[in-house]
Amino acid sequence: MRAVDIIIKKRDRQELTREEIEFFVRGITSGEIPDYQVAAWAMAVLLNGMTARETTDLTLAMAHSGEILDLSDVVDFVVDKHSSGGVGDKTSLVVLPVVAACGLPIGKMSGRGLGFSGGTLDKMESIPGFRCDLSIAEFKRQLKEIGVVLAGQSPSLAPADGKLYALRDVTGTVPSLPLIASSIMSKKIAAGAQAILLDIKVGLGAFVPTLDEARRLARLMIEIGQQAGREVVALLSDMNQPLGQAVGNALEVREAIETLHGGGPADFRAHCLHVSAHLLMLGRRAATLEQGRRLAEQAIASGAAFEKLCALVHAQGGDVSCIEQPERLPRARLVEVFPAGREGYLSEVNARLIGESSVLLGAGRSRKDDAIDHAVGLLVHRKVGDFVTVGQPLVTLHANDPARLAEARHHLAAAFRWSETPVPPLPLFYPLEAGEEVTPSPLPAG
Repeated sequence: MRAVDIIIKKRDRQELTREEIEFFVRGITSGEIPDYQVAAWAMAVLLNGMTARETTDLTLAMAHSGEILDLSDVVDFVVDKHSSGGVGDKTSLVVLPVVAACGLPIGKMSGRGLGFSGGTLDKMESIPGFRCDLSIAEFKRQLKEIGVVLAGQSPSLAPADGKLYALRDVTGTVPSLPLIASSIMSKKIAAGAQAILLDIKVGLGAFVPTLDEARRLARLMIEIGQQAGREVVALLSDMNQPLGQAVGNALEVREAIETLHGGGPADFRAHCLHVSAHLLMLGRRAATLEQGRRLAEQAIASGAAFEKLCALVHAQGGDVSCIEQPERLPRARLVEVFPAGREGYLSEVNARLIGESSVLLGAGRSRKDDAIDHAVGLLVHRKVGDFVTVGQPLVTLHANDPARLAEARHHLAAAFRWSETPVPPLPLFYPLEAGEEVTPSPLPAG
């Protein structure tokens, strides 16, 4: 077989065999297939898609490109969660401590930012000293000792995906359903969790812009998980506007800490409680969603969830004083308010444009080797449905470079749309099946 023939076959909209997919994945893993051919193949997949069978074969080939982690010798049952990427999505920083505080082990391997979407590891590395590069032995020991791990993808787990993941970010091939599904599920299968919750973002600030696509992606990943012997639950959450207020690494860590202290933005807090409740059901710690939510609320109210975050940071070498005193986290030198230029009801707070603005400030990457500025980002003060008067703050920008600040300010101008008449708030979650009721936002308009 030759890589170029496989690229041409997919370019011409033909279905690849399992053997061809496995050959290509082995070439990615070994480095025998160079980046430019991998990028060409990824673009062909983006443009022409893959069948469910191809996507499952790709997932399993990437999962088996390295070690398959067995956690049964350290915990009886472990859950994992994954978000398909969003703007202001710092959910793991709250949900992992909450469910671990409820006695449910959770071991998560996360990624870095993709395009305008922030990465969990980038957020956690705002904390001085925090280590993401745990060995498998360290991952298992920490899971056994404190019941929670938040680490980078081990080089020995799904190494083909690690290489492909970095290339997708800088070649415009992120929003491909087969590549999204196989990337997520190969890591989850390799990481050893028996049950997986998938938080699939949908909307302007997601790599999956429509509900139809999100539902197809959810069904595809559920099917892949079932074939691999995993229990999988998928949630579809709104990403037309940023989740919470903070967009940017240290800013998002602060917001997560506020939420673990019982505060934080109402939409973000409700989102975290809903995800936690589902995980507690998956992990057999709650019989119903209502019971799971109560357990999650109690973990926050008692301080147990915050203490679990401190234990997580300490175990991975981070400076816990930055969690206990969030003002010690990185801070930007330049802080500027972006005010409303007119009066009316907000009909759009475009998450994609806001995410792109954060990248312009330096909070994300334009190239895979770009450095991250952990201090910069934005606080978005208004939601769809809010009534805003002239001069009220829409966004506060945190920057370290005046030129980047000016560029981000200019980019933000198109992020807001207005209506003369009231606009309903956006829901937090959408139903997996069309026709079911959506989960409303906890925020009243106005």
